[in-house]
Amino acid sequence: MKKPEKAPPSWRARVEAYISYRRGLGYGLTRVEMHLNTFARFAEDSGQQRLTLPLCLGWASTAKSQHAKMRRLTWLRGFAQYWRLFDENTEIPPRGLIECRRRRSIPHIFTEDELVTLLDAAERLLPDKTLRSATCRAVFGLLAASGLRPSEAIDLTDSDIDFEAAALFVREGKFRKDRVVPLHPSVIEELRRYRQLRDRSIEHRLVPHFFVFDGNRRSALRILNEVLYTACSNLGWHPRGDYPRHRLYDFRHSFIVRSALAIHKEGAEIDRNILSLSTYVGHANIADTYWYFTAIPELMEIAVQRFQHYVKGGK
Repeated sequence: MKKPEKAPPSWRARVEAYISYRRGLGYGLTRVEMHLNTFARFAEDSGQQRLTLPLCLGWASTAKSQHAKMRRLTWLRGFAQYWRLFDENTEIPPRGLIECRRRRSIPHIFTEDELVTLLDAAERLLPDKTLRSATCRAVFGLLAASGLRPSEAIDLTDSDIDFEAAALFVREGKFRKDRVVPLHPSVIEELRRYRQLRDRSIEHRLVPHFFVFDGNRRSALRILNEVLYTACSNLGWHPRGDYPRHRLYDFRHSFIVRSALAIHKEGAEIDRNILSLSTYVGHANIADTYWYFTAIPELMEIAVQRFQHYVKGGK
């Protein structure tokens, strides 16, 4: 008598196994998990048991934009490569099946004079008794001087900042990676000054975080964005780029771009130092750091000089 075949696991179980495997390698995949669970429901409703190209295209085609369709196939490609280890009949969506040319949105790059003016404006914007003005100024200054992600800055605790070593410790940044971020002595001095003001203003803190936002961490980014927008509006500034208003991430873009300029001014080769910069800002891939480079006039001038040197026979 022929032994009955074992029923394949549900699509939800397959997705859970894949996400668990990838997270074991250090990936977060919160967004990918959400979308693949949507695919699992789509596949269950279709009644199909095999991962086929028509099934993948059927789910991808339900997305609204061409870019979203392409992203869905990218997520499915990783899932299919994993599941093919268990089912050799699994079809992997090939690259380029859905093409989408997406133009990179240009951020605002703060000049050094703008940063100085902005920090002064942020400090005067809110009443001192709430401590928010000093907190916003300190966070803006730290973001501009270190290139931290905004969420990394507001999640810092007192124990994460080493004033003697002039460095801070980022715990579980993007991709759950920890890193040490050395700081300039002037930045450490500003953080020390803020800590003294904070401790004089608040006797008992409800949370261990270094920057104080009335004890509510979820509202911190909203507060910072509102202060940044209001300060820039009061100064009559309009963002240079594609975004309708200045963003916290503009500090990170500005830091990376100005770091590249500093490397060039020191006479160092940018291509040889980009890995150090990429590690400093916590990028998992060096290509992500190049993605932050923006065509400001200073960088364009460097590009022109290098091209002229190249056409004349240089490297």
